[in-house]
Amino acid sequence: MRYLLMIYTNAQSWGHPTFLRTPEALAMPEEARDEMSAQFGALMREIAESGELIGGEALADPVNVKTVRVRGGAPVATDGPYVEAKEHLAGYFVLDCESAERAMEIAARFPDARFGPVEVRPIMSSAGEEM
Repeated sequence: MRYLLMIYTNAQSWGHPTFLRTPEALAMPEEARDEMSAQFGALMREIAESGELIGGEALADPVNVKTVRVRGGAPVATDGPYVEAKEHLAGYFVLDCESAERAMEIAARFPDARFGPVEVRPIMSSAGEEM
């Protein structure tokens, strides 16, 4: 089963890797930040070697986002993902795991999960049979 892991962060501390830009991480000793980065590197190697990592990308700063809605039959574009949002999608990973539990285990190991949400969402095939 494929899963989408979505990493969220506060736009005020935008940058990649996002987990190193949070106020909490910046308050940590440099050695602790280095260890967190090493753990993340080890996790990426593990899931790449196991075949669970399908792909992923960091996303650009939310100031570059446009949201398009159709109102009265005409498209209307606004700046930003959502005006009322405090957290923004910073990046994503696509995993192929045996179970939802395994996908959640991997998500919990992302350093970002220490400072903000990491959403785990099943990806449906075009037939939607999984759901």
